[in-house]
Amino acid sequence: MSETAADGHGPLTPQPKTTAEDLRAALVQIAPNQVATFDAERTAAVEAARSQVDAAPMRRFLRRWALTVAIERVPARAARLSELEARAAQVEELAEGRAIAAEVAAIHAEAAADACIDGRSAG
Repeated sequence: MSETAADGHGPLTPQPKTTAEDLRAALVQIAPNQVATFDAERTAAVEAARSQVDAAPMRRFLRRWALTVAIERVPARAARLSELEARAAQVEELAEGRAIAAEVAAIHAEAAADACIDGRSAG
């Protein structure tokens, strides 16, 4: 493991290809607590894609999880996002809410760039 990975500011693993198999394998390594959710959402996306005869549900699923992996593979980034999400639930002042939203957006943009996905909503 590199020094930057050891201090939490660097990636634990390279960003995988945006395939269900590669993303799942990365999750097993860096966020095993999210594998069950990944599997359930994958099943739902496959079913939706089949019933709609449209690949869009799978594209959304892959984009969402590529972003999640990009965030989780850098522990400091994942921790900061968790802190911001917890603080956002308690914020009372508009200026602070805006600052939190801006930092969350910056984290998502950085992760999206790492994952080579566009900035559209992953949800």
